[in-house]
Amino acid sequence: MQKKSLRSLAAGGVIAAAYAALSLVLAPLTFGAVQCRVSEALTLLPVASPASIWGVSLGCLITNAVGAGTGANFLGALDILFGTAATVAAALATRALGRFRFKGLPVLSALPPILINAAVIGAEWCWAATGSLSGAFWVFAGQIALGQLPPCLLGVFLVRELERRGLQNKIEG
Repeated sequence: MQKKSLRSLAAGGVIAAAYAALSLVLAPLTFGAVQCRVSEALTLLPVASPASIWGVSLGCLITNAVGAGTGANFLGALDILFGTAATVAAALATRALGRFRFKGLPVLSALPPILINAAVIGAEWCWAATGSLSGAFWVFAGQIALGQLPPCLLGVFLVRELERRGLQNKIEG
């Protein structure tokens, strides 16, 4: 039991590091109203392992904190709190939807990171840009959703490949 816990801890840490590294190396794509975080592909990993839930959440927290600290993420503390909370909520929902498959693919699992981030990050951007949650919210939410779509679809195929090769067992918690 202890060996499995250590493996889960290590797997979550590697996922957090990979998420943060990908996000920060690709900072111009990571932060902005039209953002496309390639690292968001990893938000589908909770389908394969519960250890991934805290891994992607910690990776997001690190990314948002470093981004705020360096000025790359002008949403600052707001995004550290709400952006990370959105990732936690999306990871939990992704895990819950993981058993529903379409032709073997966990397609529904891609919806929580897309929709929850669109709502939360879209609201953050709307608030930052207009000082209120006005009708412009839908524009910002749409931009975030469009940016989330490619990496989340990539994540669906990442999960399929992990499962096809039996590698999900390496990160199971």
